Amino acid sequence: MAYPEKLLAEDEEIVRHLHPHWLTVFWPIVAFLLIVGGASFGAAVIPVGSNQGLYRLLVIATAVVLLIAFVVVPVLRWRTTHYVVTTHRLLFRQGILARHGRDIGLSRITDVSYRQSVWERLINSGTLIIESAGDSGATVLRQIPDSDGVQQLLNHMIEEDADRRAQENAGYIRGEEPYRPGEGGHPTTRF
Repeated sequence: MAYPEKLLAEDEEIVRHLHPHWLTVFWPIVAFLLIVGGASFGAAVIPVGSNQGLYRLLVIATAVVLLIAFVVVPVLRWRTTHYVVTTHRLLFRQGILARHGRDIGLSRITDVSYRQSVWERLINSGTLIIESAGDSGATVLRQIPDSDGVQQLLNHMIEEDADRRAQENAGYIRGEEPYRPGEGGHPTTRF
């Protein structure tokens, strides 16, 4: 599912859209297999009798509750967590029903670093630590796929954003139209 374009500014483009690493849904998938297998076995071993239907219904109801708690909720949490790098900012959104998020303008980011354990290096995942100007402190994004690549991308986008802002400011000083990426070429300079 693509990130909604309506949430972006007019001249803003999505550069990379990520969810947490796919291994975050590994244990919910294992839980799904165990719950379905256990419920099937439990329903099959209920002895024949007048209450057999009621007991099977209780086994199925218990399985459904367990599936919701240990499978559906974690998978929805994974699916509704968005890390989006655009040409102007970094967006973080999370939540199934209640949502929270944070937008950090690329011009406000002062440092981007990443951390990987040995296991995370093997699966190409990690943690991004993003420090920005202001009182809110560092933003820590966990289970980021290709965390070192995303860190390099963010540093590159920060440099491009600074260049774009410098060109816009130079254009305004000279009375030119501002440079907009993707509109063909760089602004012309008048001497």
